[in-house]
Amino acid sequence: MDEVLLVGNPNAGKTTLFNSLTRSNEHVGNWHGVTVENKKKVFKVADKEFVLVDTPGIYSLCPLSFEEKVAVDTIFERRRKIINICDQNNIKRNLYLTLCLLESGADVVLAVNEIDKKPIYKVDYGKLAECLGIEVVGINAEKKFGTEELKSCLLETKNGNGSANKLLFKESQKTETEQNFEEENEAQFERKREFPKRLKYLKNLKIDENLLKNLEKNEKNAIFGDFYAILKAYERDENYFSRLGISNCEKIFALVPKDSVQILAKLRFDFIDEILTKCAVRTDAVYGKSKFDKILLNKWLAFPIFILILAGIFWLTFFSVGSLFSDLLGSLLETLTNPILKLIENAFGQSAIYDLFNVAIFGGVGTVLSFLPQVVLLFFFLSLLEDSGYMSRVAFIFEDILGKIGLSGKSVYTLLMGFGCSTTAIMTSRNMEDKNAKIKTAILCPYMSCSAKIPIYTVIGGAFFGANNIFVIVGLYFLGVAVAIAISAILNKTILKSGKQSFILEFPPYRMMSAKRIGKVLWKNVKEFLVRVGTVMVAMNVIIWVLSSFSFTFSYVGGGAGVSMLETIGRIFAPIFKPLGFGSWAIVSSLLAGLVAKEVVVSSIAMFNGIDVSAMKLISASILLPTSVVHFASGASVASFLIFCLLYTPCIASISMLMQEIGGKWTLVSIALQFFTAYVVSFVTYNIFLAFEVFGFMRPFVTLVTLFVIAISVVFIVKKSKNGNLCAHCERCQKKCLKKKK
Repeated sequence: MDEVLLVGNPNAGKTTLFNSLTRSNEHVGNWHGVTVENKKKVFKVADKEFVLVDTPGIYSLCPLSFEEKVAVDTIFERRRKIINICDQNNIKRNLYLTLCLLESGADVVLAVNEIDKKPIYKVDYGKLAECLGIEVVGINAEKKFGTEELKSCLLETKNGNGSANKLLFKESQKTETEQNFEEENEAQFERKREFPKRLKYLKNLKIDENLLKNLEKNEKNAIFGDFYAILKAYERDENYFSRLGISNCEKIFALVPKDSVQILAKLRFDFIDEILTKCAVRTDAVYGKSKFDKILLNKWLAFPIFILILAGIFWLTFFSVGSLFSDLLGSLLETLTNPILKLIENAFGQSAIYDLFNVAIFGGVGTVLSFLPQVVLLFFFLSLLEDSGYMSRVAFIFEDILGKIGLSGKSVYTLLMGFGCSTTAIMTSRNMEDKNAKIKTAILCPYMSCSAKIPIYTVIGGAFFGANNIFVIVGLYFLGVAVAIAISAILNKTILKSGKQSFILEFPPYRMMSAKRIGKVLWKNVKEFLVRVGTVMVAMNVIIWVLSSFSFTFSYVGGGAGVSMLETIGRIFAPIFKPLGFGSWAIVSSLLAGLVAKEVVVSSIAMFNGIDVSAMKLISASILLPTSVVHFASGASVASFLIFCLLYTPCIASISMLMQEIGGKWTLVSIALQFFTAYVVSFVTYNIFLAFEVFGFMRPFVTLVTLFVIAISVVFIVKKSKNGNLCAHCERCQKKCLKKKK
């Protein structure tokens, strides 16, 4: 089965075209790093099947980050048909990659994607095809316009330039099929120094004879002496040569001009200008420009607007619309499950079987299920920010701030995705070209409040803070961001200092989210949530129920008839958490269960307190009662517990992704750091809140001010002593200063 690669710049519409051709529902976004690994799916053209591979976005064949390396390595892996998608509104820059692909000898079909109604360039596709010597098809990936014509191009067999593809790898790396293919087409693979006619602009390259001689010495690598090796030398592409086993490229790079990269880029862009003069008409539109940016990117208004947008999203999600639909769904679930529970009770009485269905399945799972509307709303609003084009502006806003703590604007995408799911967010950290920045970004993802923590904030916070819980929830979200920034700053100054990072950013035009896209977003997240609830949640709740209902002798201890296995385990760890204000075995057990999935924390509390599917109002009421198994004595305990849930070790899925992305050593460091951070911040919060509750406002306030003044004084003294300027008249200090000057 033939494979077809889908290649293009970020935000050109690759994943949208992938979804259209294969009838898939992959995530689409307006930023770097949405596609961080190859996605494959089979689709049919006439009676022939192809495997379409969606690759991460690239700007050239010289990768700068992990995601770009994934795409480039896939292109260089073996000969395959390539659909190169360009955005008609950004075609000048997009064609740069097209030329890079043609230079490599790739078999390319160019798909020009018409994203906007008012294009920047009106392109004559026939003339463009004639200039480039390849098939060119105008499409609209979202509306599936031109996709059938694009499919028909895949049935035509063309070999492209030929020569370069043979020369990409050592012979030992080639498969038997590839070797047979090359033997059958030997005439096309004659090594030559002349450039193909359609790449005539390359004839202006000045090639040093010493360079040719140096390349010829490396005959064993089966690449040197060919024109493509010369181009890669001009581009100073270490990745290309390292794939061929050449680690020291400096001798080769020394034989090309110092500004070789700029020389080659100018030749390409001059040729693109020449093509566009013949094949396209420029309109007065400007790509991505909008009058809204004068407000949204204003240096004084940008941050307040962003905070207001997030606050509005949280209010609609957790209180207004989200709360209303959660209550309605909870009531519906109660109506549906009550008759079933009565049938079970009539058949088995108040036995362990009834308790299993009432507490573990309908009670625990039903409680979490009632939060489905809020989870879906949060994902919907985040998708709305993505599709509108605003998320790229957010990256621009935060670039300078994050650059000071060893991150980049790319980190914004990853961290904001953490509001949805930490596991997915960690995976997108691959797009960091700097290794230390990648590790830091991955470590910081779990500090973002993922959607799984929504039930914890709503149920536990709502019990003590009531209508003011909106401020508590917003505060928790921003606290997670603040802690992440602080930790990144510390890591950047100590063990994970980042190097200089490139950040290429484009502003896509503002767009309205289509009804079809809204439907896909909602269905995808509903499906994922239901699968999660129906598998992980059910299994975990049943396990917790078994542990809390049976002793180590496997005697049923439901209803307080004895000490359960879970209570025994919880009592072992409970003393560790007493300084935080929640040293109950049941609360500690719920935190342990939360390592599987954070939603389980609430369902565990519901089970321990014997709450059925009537959801959060009864759970909130139960944790206020001293007679409940899980109860909190004060607002200080609740605040401490919420902060600990925000910051402590993420779920197993996130830990697994951390292992995959940053390795075992840094994953262990991350877990230890998260637990330590959660413990310290919760401890400080608990004691401050407790002081306010016990002593009122003034005494704790004065204490905090005093501690702040002492801390500032210590920092000042240490700083001065390091500079040798502790005092103006100290003879000892003056001598030290004189020695330093000498």
